[in-house]
Amino acid sequence: MKHYEHVVIGFGKGGKTLAGALAKAGHSVALIERDPAMYGGTCINVACIPSKFLEDHARASAMMGGSFEEKAARYRQTILQKRDLTAALRAKNYAKAAEAGVEVIDGEARFLDDRHVAVATAGGELQLEAEKIYVNTGALPVMPAIAGAQESRYTFTSEGMMELESLPRRLVIVGGGYIGLEFASYYLNFGSEVTMIQNGGEFLPREDAEVAAAVRKSLEARGLKMMMNAETRQITDENGFARVTVELPEGIRALEAEAVLVAAGRRPNLEGLHPEAAGIALTSRGAIETNEHLQTSAANIYAMGDVAGGLQFTYISLDDSRIVRSAVMGDGSRTTRNRPLVPYSVFIDPPFSRVGLTEEEAKKQYGKVAVARLEAAAIPKAKVLGRTDGLLKAVIDPATGKLLGAHFFCAESHELINLVRLAMDAGIPYPVLRDSIYTHPTMTEALNDLFAAVKE
Repeated sequence: MKHYEHVVIGFGKGGKTLAGALAKAGHSVALIERDPAMYGGTCINVACIPSKFLEDHARASAMMGGSFEEKAARYRQTILQKRDLTAALRAKNYAKAAEAGVEVIDGEARFLDDRHVAVATAGGELQLEAEKIYVNTGALPVMPAIAGAQESRYTFTSEGMMELESLPRRLVIVGGGYIGLEFASYYLNFGSEVTMIQNGGEFLPREDAEVAAAVRKSLEARGLKMMMNAETRQITDENGFARVTVELPEGIRALEAEAVLVAAGRRPNLEGLHPEAAGIALTSRGAIETNEHLQTSAANIYAMGDVAGGLQFTYISLDDSRIVRSAVMGDGSRTTRNRPLVPYSVFIDPPFSRVGLTEEEAKKQYGKVAVARLEAAAIPKAKVLGRTDGLLKAVIDPATGKLLGAHFFCAESHELINLVRLAMDAGIPYPVLRDSIYTHPTMTEALNDLFAAVKE
């Protein structure tokens, strides 16, 4: 049995960052990863980086046009290039950990108790002892109980879909959430016919209704077919395609497609880990339960990232590593309770980004609110880019002028939202953004016109 001061389970953003910091501070650190194809974590291998690589190339392909065969050739080349990119990032992440003094162990970990971990490696089982243990094992795609889905050769989760080399002429997406929308946008731009099946009757129900309507209108104008209040009952393979049976209020329909993407969300990944052996409590949703320091019910064990049940963003995993580092190496002043506002982006074309409250949420909390709206078509830079779809909306407390929420559906919104979030964290009132001087032509200068249009 080998002793370490710190053992990190999972080579994700939070885990690798914390492991490197601990090792550089002179501590003995082991980092366990069961899949060498996942060095660096979900983001760089099967999520953020490869999917946004697809998004960028899909948009470029749409601008180039051509026959379906030409688009399919560009799509296949994109998949191959994506593999090269993720392989390079994995190698870089491994090298960076090793250079910091982290010992990387390839194998599947399981808890023996709160201080001992067994690791099944290619050469046999290792047993490690640690003073502190950190879990950063991420999340896995959810596969709902749809008859035939597990057996179908043409049915994929998001991770499998990004390995598909043949561009489907027809794609069916089961699920109307953010992952499904991003893939719908990618494949529309690559040239596929895309149908989305959503079991609810409201599109993007958690978002501002006005902006959600603009998103739907834009996607449908690009060819997306929406099936609302629909239940996917069965998937069967027939003669080179999948047959998807859908139950609608008006009856049963069958769809044919070369590929089916099941985008039903992701769940915390605790497979094979046996957290109960360490006395680790779980939430009702199957995530590891933590306090504001990300400490579990086992005092010397911490959890970070998706497995801890928070927002599933790589930058949250990164910030989790800061919170844990503050707890074990600092004064513990950084916690989940004092985390700043968290923005997010949905990388459709154009992207949708949000921070803070919707208009409806703000009215419930503040009563009266002020609202600013601006059509993306009014922004000079959007015209330069040829991307004039969209709507920008901000919600303001009229008593203080402070921003309560921002919802940007426009080109480069994923960059623009960070500036607004910074202003919100600093408590800067909207006239400062309205009257600031921005370079021209940029999407940022839209803030001049947006906040000049504030109405109570």
